[in-house]
Amino acid sequence: MADWRALVALVRAPAALSVPGDTIAGAAAAGTLGPRTAGLAVASVSLYWGGMAANDWADRELDAKERPERPIPSGRITPRQAVLTAGGLTVAGLALAALSGGRRATAVAVPLVTAIWAYDLKAKNTAAGPLVMAACRGLDVLLGASGGSLGRAVPAALTVAAHTYTVTALSRHEVSGSDKVLPRVTLAGTIAVAAAAAGRRPGLSGALAAWYAARYGAAQIRAAEEPSPARLRAAVGTGITEMPPLQGALAARAGAPVAGMAVAAAAPLARRLAKVVSPT
Repeated sequence: MADWRALVALVRAPAALSVPGDTIAGAAAAGTLGPRTAGLAVASVSLYWGGMAANDWADRELDAKERPERPIPSGRITPRQAVLTAGGLTVAGLALAALSGGRRATAVAVPLVTAIWAYDLKAKNTAAGPLVMAACRGLDVLLGASGGSLGRAVPAALTVAAHTYTVTALSRHEVSGSDKVLPRVTLAGTIAVAAAAAGRRPGLSGALAAWYAARYGAAQIRAAEEPSPARLRAAVGTGITEMPPLQGALAARAGAPVAGMAVAAAAPLARRLAKVVSPT
């Protein structure tokens, strides 16, 4: 049996605090926020954890050279344990989606799983990597909206996908570093994402979007000043831990302010836990 602390590190467990907000934002946009949303959120977390385990299994040889501290190259988790964990969590996520949302949720969960595994096994190290990862998060938002009108949730899905694209683009340089152009470009994208989340009549949504932009934007500014691996990795981590305010802004804009504030409240806890278990 694997040590539970190694499993926590394998699936980046605390980073899952950035996940339920996807389904909540989607459900709020579709007008279906309710008890079934909780089940879809749990399904989403399970799929996220499965994707993280699959990521480390697929990267085990590269990590042995670049990140030997990770669970597989360090010997705390065997490759077999990692792939079984990934498969088990993926199956569990699909089952939970089906139980919570029926056929409509399954119809979204299946392409979501396909996108997750395609990213981990094939697309991650290609030019299509950021786009495929963005699709994963966009589909996650649509999973939350699967009980209602998917069309109404498309703007929220595209907003979350655009944010994810910036984080993934930065993550590709966590080991090597980059030039100053990349974090400046992703910063511009973050400003556009925040504006989209705030909406035309910003109130609470505007405040939450500003929170997101200030925290994630500051990390990208630091990376632009010195695009070292450490600062880029920090920006990526911030991009993950500061997703809840963005998702909360989308929920508030859709008419669910209480849910929006509850989602955003996960960010401070995510930041604290990120100091214990790296979200990247």
